[in-house]
This record gives sequence, C-alpha cells and structure tokens, in this order.
Amino acid sequence: MMLKDKVAVIYGAGGAIGGAVARGFAAEGARLFLTGRHRAPVEAVAKDIVSADGSAEVAEVDVLDEQAVDRYLRYVVGQAGRIDVSFDAIGIPGSQILGVPSTDLDAEAFSLPITTYTTSYFVTARLAARHMIPNRTGVIMTVTAFPARKGTPLNGGYGAAMAAKEALTRDLSAEFAPHGIRVLALRPNGMAETSTMRELFEIRARASGMTWEQFEGFLASVTHPRRVMTLEEMASVAAFMASDKASGMTGTTVNLTMGTLDD
Repeated sequence: MMLKDKVAVIYGAGGAIGGAVARGFAAEGARLFLTGRHRAPVEAVAKDIVSADGSAEVAEVDVLDEQAVDRYLRYVVGQAGRIDVSFDAIGIPGSQILGVPSTDLDAEAFSLPITTYTTSYFVTARLAARHMIPNRTGVIMTVTAFPARKGTPLNGGYGAAMAAKEALTRDLSAEFAPHGIRVLALRPNGMAETSTMRELFEIRARASGMTWEQFEGFLASVTHPRRVMTLEEMASVAAFMASDKASGMTGTTVNLTMGTLDD
C-alpha cells in the first residue's frame, strides 16, 4: 500500500475529482481528512471509504477563508500528529463563464476562476507547508486542465487560472523543496465523469444539437488512444505521485492528457 499510514487532507472532496482521489488514497492505506464547502457530498465519499474499511473524517471548510483553513489544519495535526499530503481539488461552477464570448464577459466574471483557483491553492499550500517544514517532509498537490497549455475559445478566465496554478506549482516547489516538501500538479484531459464536462456538453448541445454520445466521441477523438481518461485512472496516478515511490518528482505538472498535449 503506497500511502499506508500517510495523513492526507483533501479539499473539494465532494466533487468528482476530489472524491476519486480520496477513494484512491484510501485504497492505498491513507488516513483521510476530507473537506468541502458543503458537507453532504463529502460525507457520501467518506461513507464509501469507511464501508471499504478505510479511514475518513469529514469537515465543512471554506478554502478561501485562511483562518478557517488554519484552524482546521491545527485540528488535523492535533488528531493525527502531522500532515503528509495536501490535495487541492476545489472547483467552481462554470455555467456563467463557459461558452460566453469574451466580448460579452465582464471583468468580474473573467477574474472569478483566476482568483478562486489560485487563492485556494496558495492558501492550502502555504498553511500545509507550515506544518510540513518542521518535519522536513510532505507533498502538496493540485489538479489543472489542458487549457493551461492550449488555447480554447469561450473559456473565460479558466485557462488563465489553470496556467497560473501550474506556475504556482513551480514557484512553491522552488521554495519548499529545500525543506523536503514536494509540490506537484496533475493535468488530465476532459473526463466525461466530471460536472465540468457536463456543463461543456450542455453548451455544445444548445449550440449544435450534439448528443452526449457525440460529445464523448469528441473528447476521445483528440487523444492518442481515442478514449477518455477515467477518474479511477487519474486517482491512481495521484496516489503514486503522493507516495514515496515518486520521491524524485517535484515542481512539475504531470501530463495526463493522453497525448492531447505534447510536453
């Protein structure tokens, strides 16, 4: 078990990606502290984990509230003694941003994903690092998306937000690595199981009458194996990256676009 006895905090654990990572970490033996802005979906994930003999505790935490995150991490350390992994998987609804022409998108809507995604990552990372530095070990992780590297239309500030998170991953690694902390990001291709892909589908369906099967085919068509990545596959890579087996990895974004992007 790659993460046996590791203490992991996952933010946004009630979402598709956060929930998949939580289940993947649990399967590898991690002790989990799961958070979200809304408790019910996080509890559903925790229930699955506990029913499979895993360990998961739930809390309602707003990651944009520094004091709330700080209090929560102090609680985690009080309960578990340390923090080994911090994973930021928060997401925001894109229905008011995606599909809107830039000429019609106001500055506040454009900046919303940039501000939200980068602030949550920075806050959770810096506060986790405070607890990791004395132990000279730890892993800080997040998830981005291929618009960080590829131009996409009608995307508002989403691509800029993802690119900023990848830049922050490099910067934080340069600062924290001398203290034994690894900082990493995952960049999966569009996964049909996520709410973001459902939102994109609704936009395309309204514009062209595309069916869900046709949309899945479109997502698959840009990858080398002509299929979409699953959440389980993404979570397996996340577990490896968080483990000591990936001790040589830091300051990088792992390309999980299945060939859609060439690094």
